Amino acid sequence: MVAARRKAVNNYRRRLKRQGMTRVEVHVSKDDAPLVRGVAQALADPQRERETRAFLRERFGGNEAKGLKALLASAPLEGIDLTRDHNPGRDVDL
Repeated sequence: MVAARRKAVNNYRRRLKRQGMTRVEVHVSKDDAPLVRGVAQALADPQRERETRAFLRERFGGNEAKGLKALLASAPLEGIDLTRDHNPGRDVDL
Protein backbone atom coordinates (compact mmCIF):
# COMPACT_ATOMS: atom_id res chain seq x y z
CA MET A 1 0.00 0.00 0.00
CA VAL A 2 2.86 2.38 0.76
CA ALA A 3 4.36 1.90 -2.72
CA ALA A 4 1.00 2.60 -4.38
CA ARG A 5 0.55 5.78 -2.36
CA ARG A 6 4.07 6.96 -3.21
CA LYS A 7 3.45 6.26 -6.90
CA ALA A 8 0.17 8.21 -6.81
CA VAL A 9 1.85 11.20 -5.16
CA ASN A 10 4.69 11.12 -7.70
CA ASN A 11 2.22 10.99 -10.59
CA TYR A 12 0.27 13.91 -9.12
CA ARG A 13 3.43 16.00 -8.71
CA ARG A 14 4.53 15.11 -12.26
CA ARG A 15 1.16 16.31 -13.63
CA LEU A 16 1.48 19.58 -11.72
CA LYS A 17 5.00 20.08 -13.07
CA ARG A 18 3.76 19.64 -16.64
CA GLN A 19 1.15 22.32 -15.93
CA GLY A 20 3.91 24.73 -14.86
CA MET A 21 3.27 24.39 -11.15
CA THR A 22 5.91 23.88 -8.49
CA ARG A 23 5.72 22.67 -4.93
CA VAL A 24 6.75 25.17 -2.26
CA GLU A 25 7.16 24.58 1.45
CA VAL A 26 7.27 27.50 3.85
CA HIS A 27 7.55 27.75 7.61
CA VAL A 28 5.36 30.39 9.21
CA SER A 29 3.87 30.94 12.62
CA LYS A 30 0.62 29.22 13.45
CA ASP A 31 -1.23 32.55 13.34
CA ASP A 32 0.04 33.36 9.82
CA ALA A 33 -0.78 29.96 8.28
CA PRO A 34 -4.33 30.93 7.24
CA LEU A 35 -2.99 34.13 5.66
CA VAL A 36 -0.38 32.24 3.61
CA ARG A 37 -2.99 29.68 2.55
CA GLY A 38 -5.27 32.52 1.46
CA VAL A 39 -2.50 34.06 -0.66
CA ALA A 40 -1.82 30.67 -2.28
CA GLN A 41 -5.54 30.19 -3.00
CA ALA A 42 -5.79 33.68 -4.51
CA LEU A 43 -2.83 32.95 -6.80
CA ALA A 44 -4.43 29.66 -7.89
CA ASP A 45 -7.85 31.20 -8.57
CA PRO A 46 -8.16 32.22 -12.27
CA GLN A 47 -10.42 35.19 -11.42
CA ARG A 48 -8.10 36.65 -8.77
CA GLU A 49 -4.61 35.57 -9.88
CA ARG A 50 -3.75 38.60 -12.05
CA GLU A 51 -4.81 41.15 -9.43
CA THR A 52 -3.14 39.22 -6.60
CA ARG A 53 0.11 38.77 -8.51
CA ALA A 54 0.22 42.47 -9.45
CA PHE A 55 -0.37 43.51 -5.85
CA LEU A 56 2.30 41.16 -4.50
CA ARG A 57 4.86 42.25 -7.10
CA GLU A 58 4.15 45.91 -6.41
CA ARG A 59 4.41 45.46 -2.65
CA PHE A 60 7.20 42.90 -2.32
CA GLY A 61 8.99 42.28 -5.60
CA GLY A 62 9.24 45.56 -7.48
CA ASN A 63 12.97 46.22 -7.01
CA GLU A 64 14.42 43.50 -9.21
CA ALA A 65 17.77 44.72 -10.52
CA LYS A 66 18.91 43.33 -13.87
CA GLY A 67 22.62 43.56 -13.14
CA LEU A 68 25.27 45.09 -10.90
CA LYS A 69 24.94 48.53 -12.48
CA ALA A 70 21.15 48.57 -11.99
CA LEU A 71 21.54 47.23 -8.46
CA LEU A 72 23.99 49.99 -7.53
CA ALA A 73 21.78 52.62 -9.18
CA SER A 74 18.79 51.49 -7.10
CA ALA A 75 20.73 51.33 -3.82
CA PRO A 76 19.64 53.80 -1.13
CA LEU A 77 22.73 56.00 -0.76
CA GLU A 78 21.22 58.98 1.07
CA GLY A 79 23.37 60.09 3.97
CA ILE A 80 26.47 58.19 2.86
CA ASP A 81 29.57 60.26 2.13
CA LEU A 82 31.06 58.94 -1.11
CA THR A 83 33.84 61.53 -1.50
CA ARG A 84 37.49 60.61 -1.07
CA ASP A 85 40.48 62.77 -0.32
CA HIS A 86 42.95 62.73 -3.15
CA ASN A 87 46.09 61.04 -1.84
CA PRO A 88 48.86 60.74 -4.41
CA GLY A 89 50.61 58.15 -2.28
CA ARG A 90 54.30 58.09 -1.59
CA ASP A 91 57.17 58.93 -3.85
CA VAL A 92 58.72 55.86 -5.40
CA ASP A 93 62.21 55.89 -6.81
CA LEU A 94 62.29 53.69 -9.90
